[in-house]
Amino acid sequence: MCGPHFCSMKITQDVRDYAAKLGVHEDAAIAKGMEAKAVEFVQRGAEIYSKA
Repeated sequence: MCGPHFCSMKITQDVRDYAAKLGVHEDAAIAKGMEAKAVEFVQRGAEIYSKA
């Protein structure tokens, strides 16, 4: 499903590119990306809603 602010095909390709850049399987790239975002979330105060 795609729209003006979301395209699942682009996201899938971005994950594949990220995995290739890291030299790992796509599943490992997803795990690494989620880990990095979790650290960023905590560093920003662990607030679900933030002011833009």
